[in-house]
Amino acid sequence: MVLAQLGGSISRAIQQMSNATIIDEKVLNECLNEITRALLQSDVQFKLVRDMQTNIKKIVNLDDLAAGHNKRKIIQQAIFNELCKMLDPGKPAFTPKKGKTSVVMFVGLQGSGKTTTCTKYAYYHQKKGWKPALVCADTYMESDPVKIAVEGVERFKKENCDLIIVDTSGRHKQEAALFEEMRQVSEATKPDLVIFVMDSSIGQAAFDQAQAFKQSVAVGAVIVTKMDGHAKGGGALSAVAATKSPVIFIGTGEHMDEFEVFDVKPFVSRLLGMGDWSGFMDKIHEVVPMDQQPELLQKLSEGNFTLRIMYEQFQNILKMGPIGQVFSMLPGFSAELMPKGREKESQAKIKRYMTMMDSMTNEELDSSNPKLMNESRMMRIARGSGRHIREVMEMMEEYKRLAKIWSKMKGLKIPKKGEMSALSRNMNAQHMSKVLPPQMLKQIGGMGGLQNLMKQMGSTKDMMGMFGGGGDK
Repeated sequence: MVLAQLGGSISRAIQQMSNATIIDEKVLNECLNEITRALLQSDVQFKLVRDMQTNIKKIVNLDDLAAGHNKRKIIQQAIFNELCKMLDPGKPAFTPKKGKTSVVMFVGLQGSGKTTTCTKYAYYHQKKGWKPALVCADTYMESDPVKIAVEGVERFKKENCDLIIVDTSGRHKQEAALFEEMRQVSEATKPDLVIFVMDSSIGQAAFDQAQAFKQSVAVGAVIVTKMDGHAKGGGALSAVAATKSPVIFIGTGEHMDEFEVFDVKPFVSRLLGMGDWSGFMDKIHEVVPMDQQPELLQKLSEGNFTLRIMYEQFQNILKMGPIGQVFSMLPGFSAELMPKGREKESQAKIKRYMTMMDSMTNEELDSSNPKLMNESRMMRIARGSGRHIREVMEMMEEYKRLAKIWSKMKGLKIPKKGEMSALSRNMNAQHMSKVLPPQMLKQIGGMGGLQNLMKQMGSTKDMMGMFGGGGDK
């Protein structure tokens, strides 16, 4: 994802500043110049970048800061706040309520990914228990789009759908006929929310496009698409914010789950490698419902890691969506650490392992004794799954590695509630440092970084519970 490169550039600039022995004017200027360069390369408007730099220098007056102040922290906080200000339109979007019928109309130019985004928007809400419906008023084959939209909305209201999405026609360019038709559909269907879908590749030109659409229909929110393939994503996001239109989602790829809620503070936090813990916890609770958490924690405390447990954890990882997206939610990581190609390779490997495990017997899946898997069993599994025996052996090595990590959780005191979010009370940084893979611990910043992390979040264990260290495989 190109935004990951922007985040990588900014977080490296901050890291270089943090590594400096003394933070003086020269070090601060170098850091800000690097951030400025990264933002300009992402097509953020020059005035916005210049204002950000001026504001940070006003806040961080090195001469006025007493010796006891943590200059690094003050500078990081100022950068964070200014980036948030740049991307925050200052007003929330209308939020549909589950169970109450809402009509949402999508508008945008042709080729912006509008129809794909309608489908992703419906799928996102369907996963959360909504009953969405899609009305396709994007047609010119001797039909009246206004009539189609009205009939579709009325029909789905009778079917008790709580989210009715109206997809309108796109055009090659902004033209009067498009705006007039949009206005007519809007007047006829009376949508609760009009969403403008925009291609991020136009960068700061997004300002003019968003303004033009807002003048024709009451655009209440924006979705920016194709954030995975263009260097101008940052420019598009900041330009939309300047029109006072809230961005509610960003499209980060072609697949249905490559669609993220856009919330300014968690987004900037992830951009700077500071993570988005609440977003990560939401993912955890999505794939492991509350009623299943006590059972998983019980298995953790027993320390017996079977192939069946590994299979279940792989299922959970795949359900969480793109691995790179999940990785960027962990403090100390950025999406840059999981490039697009490697991410696909990792997911393919997980699926291969699961195919091999589908060829195992219950005895093999439920045993925690690796010696049970002799050569003849592995040959049978390889034949049954259409894989080479070398791959089965590789999977068994991965199982042994994860079993070793899992065994370190043995004897862990389980909270009475049996919830993951309550587990941290019974854990300390020493325990966590033994469980986390060395590479992950290093990324977080060693023991010191881990202690700060635990203090900050109060809900630390979940990083291991679902990942089991297997996120990078």
